[in-house]
Amino acid sequence: MDTHDSFPFLKEIILFLALSGVLIPLLGRLRINPVLGFLSVGAVLGPYGLASHADAWPLLSWLTFARPEDVEFLAELGVIFLMFMIGLEMSVERLWSMRRLVFGLGGLQVALSAAAVGGLAWSFGNAVEASVILGVVLAFSSTAIVMQLLIQRREMGTPLGQAAFAILLFQDLAVVPLLVLISILGAAAGEGSFALLLGSALLKGVLTVLALYLIGRRVIRPLFHQIAASRQPDTFTALTLLTTLGVATLTWMAGLSMALGALLAGLIIAETEFRHEVEITIEPFKGLLMGLFFMSVGMGIDLRALLAEPLWIPLSVLGLLALKGLILVVLLRRFGLSWGRAAEGGLLLGQGGEFAFIVIGLALGFGLLGREIGQFMLIVVGVSMLCAPLVARFGQSLGNLIDRRLVPPEAAPDAELGALHGHVIIAGFGRVGQMVGQMLAEQGVPFVAIENDAKLVAQQRKAGVPLVFGDASRPELVRKLRIDRAQAVVLTMDHTAAAEHAVRGIRRLMPMLRIIARARDERHALRLREAGASVVVPETLESGLQLTGWVLESLGVPPEASLRLLEQERERRIVALRDDGAPTP
Repeated sequence: MDTHDSFPFLKEIILFLALSGVLIPLLGRLRINPVLGFLSVGAVLGPYGLASHADAWPLLSWLTFARPEDVEFLAELGVIFLMFMIGLEMSVERLWSMRRLVFGLGGLQVALSAAAVGGLAWSFGNAVEASVILGVVLAFSSTAIVMQLLIQRREMGTPLGQAAFAILLFQDLAVVPLLVLISILGAAAGEGSFALLLGSALLKGVLTVLALYLIGRRVIRPLFHQIAASRQPDTFTALTLLTTLGVATLTWMAGLSMALGALLAGLIIAETEFRHEVEITIEPFKGLLMGLFFMSVGMGIDLRALLAEPLWIPLSVLGLLALKGLILVVLLRRFGLSWGRAAEGGLLLGQGGEFAFIVIGLALGFGLLGREIGQFMLIVVGVSMLCAPLVARFGQSLGNLIDRRLVPPEAAPDAELGALHGHVIIAGFGRVGQMVGQMLAEQGVPFVAIENDAKLVAQQRKAGVPLVFGDASRPELVRKLRIDRAQAVVLTMDHTAAAEHAVRGIRRLMPMLRIIARARDERHALRLREAGASVVVPETLESGLQLTGWVLESLGVPPEASLRLLEQERERRIVALRDDGAPTP
């Protein structure tokens, strides 16, 4: 018996593992996004790429993927695990804490973009159903690409990073009703009006999701408790996989998509204390299977169609970026970002997303989209994703240029703050920042604080505290607070990435200013020191020293000796973090 027949997909599995273990890490060292790497590899080695020349070059038959269906099964598992991981990120508590950005900003972005793109698709002669599907799915951006770009640029803690995350989170949520709609429209094609089918789709989807969610919460938590008590990692992994695939199967049996069920399974587990352990357990499976998914997507992109439409495809990509980008700029500006950062966000989120490949593929399977228009839109989305890192880099430069032009260097300060001179700027006005501000006020030292929690800002300003809303890493804001006349900057932010980003921004603007930063621990302190902080105070070090001091005194050590020992230990531990030349104001 032929080896390939006795072990199906053996060649494809070996080739994929070789690409994952050798080529993709090489692309990572070149700072190429892995998603784009898998897409590109799939397009080059797929049936429309080098595999089409396998008859002339027999060796290519072993180095290419001749048929996309050879990896479709594993690719579908990749989609399931993608949706499961997204569900883990979407706990009800987290959604509620970010409700204004998620449902306000994210909801408006999807609604306006879907209406604009869908209306354009309808004007080109597409049916109402096809226009709705294309409008909604092209309103989505690439979660994988945008999140990786934000992490690489260390901007997750900035207002732009939080806004982008909220938009992506709502887009992930919006996939649920879209998948439900397509499943039911496809199953009931031609059996009623569009409005009736839409209503029944939403009703069935909501009832199914609510039933599974309520039942799952009562069943899954006790199961995980029982398995965790046995302390057997293999059974914990098995239960995680069973939950993911089991709930996905239940939604499929109800006439909905398996991807929807996987997202629901992740959402259920996100409400338990086992969420982080599950993330670690599932991460290796998700990474490999997601690679298969994106590679299979690349295999389905016919690059010859790009050559056949050398005008319409580039114009469509530019049109998609421009239309979504313009809507995003207006919305981001309306939600408090500067014009420059709004322009950066518009270009950062303007591309199509990976869900387009799932949704369009499902719509093609149900006959809701024509093969030609479906293939055309897949190419448009794929090209926009390939261009995303370059477009995002251009957006960052454009945003910086816009903010420099629109904000004069000598902008007048807020009238409520009065004349600022010889003051201290406090970045972050939580518990620690409020304590610093109170003690400075008692000593007669003027200060002004920056905070990105609008509710906290409103409360403190009513009490007469000199507090402004904003991001301390933005040059235009700290210039407005006359950082050139400040004695020092104190950073007390809770978010570690935001603190590092702020230190870099302030240090670029004022190379000689004294920056005192609060750190979570000694490792975070080292990163802040490398970013340019003059003095760093690790929280864990100070609390540990205070506890030790009380222990020593309780054991009879004289207070003076105890204090001296603690000072020596403090000096020894933070010697690498101390000011090494920055002038004292």
